[in-house]
Amino acid sequence: MTRSTSGLGTPAQLKDPNYTPPIAKAIPLGIQHVLAMFVSNVTPAIIIAGAAGFGFGSNSPDFPQLIYMIQMSMLFAGVATLFQTIGFGPVGARLPIVQGTSFAFIPVMVPIVAGKGVEAMAPLMGGVMIGGLFHACLAPFIGKIRFALPPLVTGLVVTMIGLALVKVGIQYAAGGVPAIGTPEYGSLQNWTVALTVIVVTLGLKFFARGMLSVSAVLIGLVAGYIVAAAFGMVSFGNVGRAAPFALPTPFHFGFEFSAAAVVGCCLMGIISAIETVGDVSGITKGGADREATDKEISGATYADGLGTAIAGLFGALPNTSFSQNVGLIAMTGVMSRHVVTLGAIFLILAGFVPKVGAIVSTVPIEVLGGGVIVMFGMVVAAGVAMLSDVNWTRRNMVIFAVSLSVGLGLQLEPGALQHLPETMKVLLSSGLLPSAFLAVVLNLILPEELTAESTEEISGGMGSAKHPAE
Repeated sequence: MTRSTSGLGTPAQLKDPNYTPPIAKAIPLGIQHVLAMFVSNVTPAIIIAGAAGFGFGSNSPDFPQLIYMIQMSMLFAGVATLFQTIGFGPVGARLPIVQGTSFAFIPVMVPIVAGKGVEAMAPLMGGVMIGGLFHACLAPFIGKIRFALPPLVTGLVVTMIGLALVKVGIQYAAGGVPAIGTPEYGSLQNWTVALTVIVVTLGLKFFARGMLSVSAVLIGLVAGYIVAAAFGMVSFGNVGRAAPFALPTPFHFGFEFSAAAVVGCCLMGIISAIETVGDVSGITKGGADREATDKEISGATYADGLGTAIAGLFGALPNTSFSQNVGLIAMTGVMSRHVVTLGAIFLILAGFVPKVGAIVSTVPIEVLGGGVIVMFGMVVAAGVAMLSDVNWTRRNMVIFAVSLSVGLGLQLEPGALQHLPETMKVLLSSGLLPSAFLAVVLNLILPEELTAESTEEISGGMGSAKHPAE
């Protein structure tokens, strides 16, 4: 498809991160970036609040905390994006990188907060802050540890992230975690709303082009929202009560040291750093047809970690670069970092207005469920796509099989860990961390090719699994 650049600038200008298109076109391009990431950015806050047991009803004492977390998701996504686009000192890639709340940390964070209410947020935020600082410290060394994370490992990790989250999507579509066991859970009405989101999203994704396709999930949610409103499932009572303006408060949820939260966030920081390296490379390749420099990769990692640490200080969740916006840059052909800066300013302004968070909170959980079924399924698909680059020798099959079986098994049956210390139970029951640990270690210590005798018993004589190259 030929990219239209009419009125935006010359081809050479469009490949320059420091170029600013005419403001009348730069503002819509910046808002386009916000629309592409908005749903994914606020969803983790809703998931973690739900896992912790925050009440989603307007009369719940915890409900204002949910609105606050949504507000902070927008504000600090914008702040972290400015770290990337404008930068200071060694911080920032000075590229059009959009930051947002990371899905990758959810499988680790859920066991930390599960059913513990607002009190669980203090140790979680301690982990986010320390993990963010650890993440930033990886910047000078990030290029040196990439060898330990080939597509076999990264593909497995991304796949596990998606698999850990698909259950949440189904629960939300059926009526939400608080509704489990009630007569309305899984009702035809709930599934009608969720399926509306899915059908509209898929229709636009595959049969529309341009921004309609890029914003398919957002438009699908709007369609589901309209159907839910017709069913009487939408209430605007909290919007009127929300303040028109509010500042973030440092240590909003407090600060506590939790070994499980710190270790989990630090380990996931490594995965997030590698993800950011891939996004930086994708932006420079897709937008400017060149490789990313070491300075850009290091600066992006600094911004990633520092953005996460500051977000945790004010009660927000970890930040990372957003891959969907990388695709948007490749589609539009506009490499300007100042376009993304305008989008970041829009996010920051929205983050100062609790009424925006209150409006987001009016979205019924069934509507969100339809959206996250698609999003989490796409996470799994992205992991499978990464795994397609793997040379499937018997050695790699063994690494994948053992890592996936142990990680997914522990996630599905956490009771198997009941005799371990609490910290170990939290880390291992995430499923993601044991999978990633096993994959990295086995990839480093196993010989490049196992002997036929050592794999015959494992494969059970399944000759069809043998790679054609062998």
